[in-house]
Amino acid sequence: MQVILILAIVLIMFGAKKIPELAKGLGKGINEFKKATREVTDEIQNSDTATTAPKTPPANTTAQTQTPPETKVV
Repeated sequence: MQVILILAIVLIMFGAKKIPELAKGLGKGINEFKKATREVTDEIQNSDTATTAPKTPPANTTAQTQTPPETKVV
């Protein structure tokens, strides 16, 4: 009974032509809110995994930085 009363008040306030537009706007707003919530949740999860992932030690770079001796052909 209360739902019918609320729907009747909304119909009187906005008219039959405005209700679909309002519902469409409300739906878009809800979708944007869900998208933003999902993005924030993903970002938090990504930052958690980045901070808790074990760090690998750097590769042995001494062998890579040494250059072979130069030889001159005369």
